[in-house]
Parts: sequence; C-alpha cells; structure tokens
Amino acid sequence: MATTSNATSFGNLLGSNTSYVAGAADSTRAIWKMGGSSNEIQYNTIASAGNATDFGDASVARSGCGACSDYTYAVISGGGANNTLDRVVIQTTGNATDFGDLTANSDNGCSTSGAAA
Repeated sequence: MATTSNATSFGNLLGSNTSYVAGAADSTRAIWKMGGSSNEIQYNTIASAGNATDFGDASVARSGCGACSDYTYAVISGGGANNTLDRVVIQTTGNATDFGDLTANSDNGCSTSGAAA
C-alpha cells in the first residue's frame, strides 16, 4: 500500500460463496467469512499470492455480516438477520467462539476497528 500501482492477482477464494464476504486481517494473514448460506471461514497469507485455505467455521451460517480486527483477534458480527458475534484468533486456525451478541439482529454487516501498537 506504500506505492500506487495497478492491481495484480492475489489468489482465489475457495468455492463459489463469494458474495457478501466479510474480511479482517492482522499484518500477515487475512481472514474471510464467506457469504451465501455458508459458515465457512478462509484465510490467505498476505505476503504470498496463494489461494485461500480453510480456516474453520463460524458458529452460524449467514451472509452480509461484518468483520473487524486488531493485531490478534477478528470479530465477525451479525448478518443473515441474526445478532451473533463470533471471535477467532487470526494466527491460528479453528472454529469461531462465541463473543456475545449485538443488541439487535443485523441483515447487513458494518464494522470498524482500531488497535494501538
């Protein structure tokens, strides 16, 4: 991101549930909560141009969710008319764990994040 240039191929996500995908990252890994009726989470190593790899599963299948992260955790929020918050440790693989609930159901995700170095 330090220079301006044209986009290049980064690799592909697995499968066809690539609409309404939510993403979050730390400095070395990007995670993707897949859309459609999927509960699948995938990841890419940012420094490589390889395809995505299976990370684990969200607690419920939903699309249109949001995702945000700090240097350690990613939180996947709402989507699919539910109020679920899931959390994963970005540098490990595995299923998401319950992180609480939103105050209302959410059809379309919206997220923000920030972290102090």
